[in-house]
Amino acid sequence: MRRRTAASVPSEQMEKGSGKNHNTRLCLLASLSVFFWVLLFYFHFVVLGTTNSIDDSVKLQVGPVNTDAHQSHTLLTDAHQSKTTPTPTPAARESREPPETTTTTTNKEEEEKEKEDYPSFMRALRTVENKSDPCGGRYIYVHDLPPRFNEDMLRECRTLSLWTNMCKFTTNAGLGPPLENVQGVFSNTGWYATNQFAVDVIFSNRMKQYECLTRDSSIAAAIFVPFYAGFDIARYLWGYNISRRDAASVDLVNWLMKRPEWGIMGGKDHFLVAGRITWDFRRLTDEEKDWGNKLLFLPAAKNMSMLVVESSPWNANDFGIPYPTYFHPARDADVFSWQDRMRNLERKWLFSFAGAPRPGNPKSIRGHIINQCKNSKVGKLLECDFGESKCHSPSSIMQMFQSSLFCLQPQGDSYTRRSAFDSMLAGCIPVFFHPGSAYTQYTWHLPKNYTKYSVFIPEDDIRKRNLSIEERLLQISPEQVKIMREEVISLIPRLVYADPRSKLETLKDAFDVAVQAVIDKVTKLRRDIIEGHTDDNFIEENSWKYDLLEEGQREVGPHEWDPFFSKPKDGNAESTDSSAEAAKNSWKNEQRSQS
Repeated sequence: MRRRTAASVPSEQMEKGSGKNHNTRLCLLASLSVFFWVLLFYFHFVVLGTTNSIDDSVKLQVGPVNTDAHQSHTLLTDAHQSKTTPTPTPAARESREPPETTTTTTNKEEEEKEKEDYPSFMRALRTVENKSDPCGGRYIYVHDLPPRFNEDMLRECRTLSLWTNMCKFTTNAGLGPPLENVQGVFSNTGWYATNQFAVDVIFSNRMKQYECLTRDSSIAAAIFVPFYAGFDIARYLWGYNISRRDAASVDLVNWLMKRPEWGIMGGKDHFLVAGRITWDFRRLTDEEKDWGNKLLFLPAAKNMSMLVVESSPWNANDFGIPYPTYFHPARDADVFSWQDRMRNLERKWLFSFAGAPRPGNPKSIRGHIINQCKNSKVGKLLECDFGESKCHSPSSIMQMFQSSLFCLQPQGDSYTRRSAFDSMLAGCIPVFFHPGSAYTQYTWHLPKNYTKYSVFIPEDDIRKRNLSIEERLLQISPEQVKIMREEVISLIPRLVYADPRSKLETLKDAFDVAVQAVIDKVTKLRRDIIEGHTDDNFIEENSWKYDLLEEGQREVGPHEWDPFFSKPKDGNAESTDSSAEAAKNSWKNEQRSQS
């Protein structure tokens, strides 16, 4: 063996030493030789061998559940990741970022390969696989917009309406001043004189309470843009040229397109809220006489999702969310108590209607409805017109709805009415006369089977056939009425916006439902991209049909409601002209309430 060879020396040298000194020298040399070879073997088999095994283990460890394992998917620089979002309450802030997990490293070549093979949003998708993270797949990143896009508008609240001092309606986080409960119509807390166009600020303030906010956009399921689009256009609808009306929208889009988050999906993971009808943002031409701005027709904005109180049936980039009601609960108990109260009310009227006629609109059936209410012993009418009117009194409106089994909800100046949500809040079964008033609008918040909670009477049955509303409603059995009313009452939590200064414990309000729907939409789009699914047969003019599809369905065909949404051949939606009138009349309604 080598140890022996190293220890052996010529016999002549051994004879030169004497006794003890010779043996000591020999032992020292042998020990040094043995130590050298042991050290050599140790370095070769232990140090080098361990290094190779570590390299191999790094290459083999793949953790799909680990949100930090794929560093190549990170979308932001460290500097950008330090950006802040609107400050939520301490309770909502505790679990903003995903739980820390053990990270692994890959070599440079594998990182580059992953970048080529996987979209940049893979890291966000993988958060849902982390079962230890309650926010997995639900993170929202909020853009930190310059104040000119939101807060500055609130500071200049007197400019938001020609006839109404909107300053009082932006108080209490957008809920407006508290309502007095003199007549005992409301519950003791949670009731406010909320403006019907205040969703911009209510939604943004609710977002500050969202439990899964993140400052890392690379794990976000969706990206929120806190632009007060409705307040912006409200300032310039009257007496301003199109350049002024479009200025903030163009400015916003230019700002967003410079952000790194925009480049990931070209804005398709972005969403914003506007508390007005969609037609205020769909000016078809650049003629000064045309109504509104062109926010929703800007090429970049077409990729974003815009949540409005009335959406277009023919466009794919806007989605209907409920008008705000007067009720904004702070606790689950507030909702449960109100629901119980609505179940136990005595309702003396078969049907009721609160509204004004539309003599200038030959297609309106309001005149017919008003006449039927006046001529019926079981119908109640609350007429809304110029001058003093109980229609502008929340307690008068809610008291009538609470006393009625059915509440008639014909089209307003456009498809929808805030009144529909006020009536359902009162446990009154809505009666609709056009599918665009609810069924194709609020598909996130209302059941697709509309017969469970409402009655549908086509407008032509009233206009052309002079159908008796009273007779039609009397055909519904008392047992069925009770079932339908219970369905309406069960929907109340998802139709109201909770107080932004607090948080419901278990119930999901209109905000929660909308945010989850946006997340589901973006997640589906991302998975379609990964799996190579494309909607080559998608027809945007049939957008309303796609919203009615069941889970897994992709194709649409003929529908019973086609006649209601047949678009004029010249491409100009008839609602464009009526939307201008709708906005003007909505301002007139505000003017009336101030007189």
